[in-house]
Amino acid sequence: MPSLTRVEAAGRSRGLTVRSYHVELDLTCGDSFFRSRTRILFEADGASTFLDLKPQRVHSVLLNGEPVDTAALHDGRLPFDTRPGQNVLEVDAEMAYSRECEGLHRYVDPADGKVYVYAFVYVDNAPRVFACFDQPDLKAPFTFSVQAPTGWQVLGTSEASREGDGRWTLAESAPQATYLTTVLTGPYRSFHSEHDGVRLGFHCRDSLGDALKTDLEELFEITRQCLDAYRDLFGIPYPYDKLDQVFVPEFSVLSLDHPTCILLREQYLFRSTAADSERETRAVVLAHGISLMWMAGLVTSAWWDDLWLGQAFADYMAHRITSEATRFPGPPTTFAARRKGQAYVADQRPSTHPVAIEGADVQSALLDLDRISYFKGHSVIRQLATWLGDDALRAGLRRYFARHAHGTATFPDFLAALTAATGTDVGEWARRWFRTANVTTLHPEIEVSDGRISRAMVRQTAPASHPVLRPHTIDIGLYDADGGVRRVRAQVDGPHTEVPQIVGEPAPHFLLLNDGDLTYAKIRFDPASLAALPTVLPALPPIDRAMVWCNLLLAVQDGAFAADAHLALVTRMVAVETEMSILAEVLEQARNDVADRFLSPQRRRAAMRAAAAALRRRLTKLRPGDERQVVLFRALVDFTDERSELRAWLDGRGTPTGLTVEADLAWRIRCRLAVLGNLTAEEIDQALRADPHGDSAAAAARCHAARPDAQAKAAAWATITADTDVSSYRLWALAEGFWQPEQAQLTAAYVPRFFAEAPRLAQVRGDLVLDLLLRFLYPRYAATPETLAAARGLLARDDLSVPLRRRVADFTADLHRAVQARAVSAGSPAA
Repeated sequence: MPSLTRVEAAGRSRGLTVRSYHVELDLTCGDSFFRSRTRILFEADGASTFLDLKPQRVHSVLLNGEPVDTAALHDGRLPFDTRPGQNVLEVDAEMAYSRECEGLHRYVDPADGKVYVYAFVYVDNAPRVFACFDQPDLKAPFTFSVQAPTGWQVLGTSEASREGDGRWTLAESAPQATYLTTVLTGPYRSFHSEHDGVRLGFHCRDSLGDALKTDLEELFEITRQCLDAYRDLFGIPYPYDKLDQVFVPEFSVLSLDHPTCILLREQYLFRSTAADSERETRAVVLAHGISLMWMAGLVTSAWWDDLWLGQAFADYMAHRITSEATRFPGPPTTFAARRKGQAYVADQRPSTHPVAIEGADVQSALLDLDRISYFKGHSVIRQLATWLGDDALRAGLRRYFARHAHGTATFPDFLAALTAATGTDVGEWARRWFRTANVTTLHPEIEVSDGRISRAMVRQTAPASHPVLRPHTIDIGLYDADGGVRRVRAQVDGPHTEVPQIVGEPAPHFLLLNDGDLTYAKIRFDPASLAALPTVLPALPPIDRAMVWCNLLLAVQDGAFAADAHLALVTRMVAVETEMSILAEVLEQARNDVADRFLSPQRRRAAMRAAAAALRRRLTKLRPGDERQVVLFRALVDFTDERSELRAWLDGRGTPTGLTVEADLAWRIRCRLAVLGNLTAEEIDQALRADPHGDSAAAAARCHAARPDAQAKAAAWATITADTDVSSYRLWALAEGFWQPEQAQLTAAYVPRFFAEAPRLAQVRGDLVLDLLLRFLYPRYAATPETLAAARGLLARDDLSVPLRRRVADFTADLHRAVQARAVSAGSPAA
């Protein structure tokens, strides 16, 4: 199927002005397809154009009352000739329901058999729901009429009203892009509130209604706080009259942010006790979606290659506004510990690209809308705010919204607004930061004479493949042995930057570049600071501890710091760390990345046991009810290999005082027992029968795939690779459970099978489902030269789809780093 190019889109938009869409959806036709009737009113110049339509069957297409030859429909495009002036296009078609978030997704809840449907049209799936001119600059108002089964509710990007038995109408929306349109139907559980004349709603499937109801007060409060904060920041009140936020099942992304109707992943509904770090993450996700009511809804990108701008700003604003306007002060620290590291990893892969993507067609733009666009983009915007100042950035944003409200805009439009508002030409700065790829590294170089700094310099390096150096506005922290600290601001640019501000200062016990995490760069430590790190690290401010941990993980990946040394620091950290997000992220990284991938396998068991012992000691010192109990206990479940201990916890014995083993934690324990060969298939099935709600079905599938049993592995592999009807939740869970570091010998035969069978996976799975599937199914723990050779053999083929080639190349680069890191670990002294 061809991907719409920018040239094609520009040609079409020159000849068309879309005035309105009216879409009728009949969802009572069965469980495999639905009826879609679309009426498009548009003005044209009389030239030939084409309609986007991806039906299961076409009944009729009428242009100004005359039939259009539907035999010309090919690869989702129907060409036709317009007449000058006003035209009316009417399309009647049958559309297939999706199981992979491509069009109208249909889900049957295994807990109660109830059916839920939602439109996932991002980025180019709107033609699977209704006929349209599918490009972002052809915005138009939408109205929907929906025939749904009795008892279902209908939601969408405008107010819905019930017209009769199962008949609903969605009022005309504000002009919006096709990709920002959605409709949801089903027996959703709904809760409502109001704020400043805006109707607020939260919704979820019925079986999760109690979990949503428990957290309603917090969810509505965060929503109100975000609406007020963005109004004050952007200078424009929330531009719509309602805001629905819907937790939807089998969602392949974290959120989709349609005007007035945000779709959210169900992982943010907590059936069990959630740590504040998890609630903070949920608050950030809510703030992200709400910001896009301005950054994508009010002002829409003119072409897909500028979608990154709204997403990068949304991520920056979400972390900032959540920390400033809600009860959660920690998002900047959490970002430094978690998401920023993901950007650094992505930025060093073969698929690295500039933050400002250059998509000549829809598919290439979508592929580049990733962690670089979101998280590096966030980091660069923070550096921009540091360089210009917050007031200047706010003034630029206000001018941008005022100029382009209810229309479309480009990245140059944003830069023009920023330049006009600040009087500073940001063009060259933006080019070096937004238009170049990869990451640079900052190295401190100091000379000391008679106990004082006699010369100070920052050396900046870049990889040979991307040799562009960038300007950095950073703080440098000089930490004394007694806890005192001095910070100086420095402008770093080029390969060598002298820092005369600190010459003459007493030699620090510890020197920290990028204090406060203001810029986007890897940092290294001078020898004295590296030696002091174990004692200094616990006393650093939280955001600096997070930033240092992030850079230590990067150094392990780079082979510049031994995995053994990293895990030794983690074991020490467990005893003293107080920040929830740092505990959660560093412990997860220590297990899933350092112990499982980068550490020499011969040393893994001892390192895991040392971490588990440290976790047990810390848990005994916490007061009952301390929220850190949950985070530390989850980590202990992941690190321990004591089967009797895990069994006791599952039976409710031996847990820390004040901690209850609720549903999610019980499934975590079962999964660890399954990996260790101490959980039977019948026990898994029995647990699922006892608790079929929420994500229990996926958790059970994960446990089945994790068992060290040849038949269990064969069954999981067959479902993953051959069952095209399997639920996405079950598919991802099976893949996540399949590979286990403890089972390398058992699964060794599947490593070459992955590389042999991956091309077929790409043929039978949609791109979004495939993307998440490959993250789990790539044999990431088999970090050997033989696996690398098999991967390179796959990449040598010339028949791979673009998404498959890209992901396999990236994960193979990660695997290569793991092989190198294991070699460093094997040659390092025992921890």
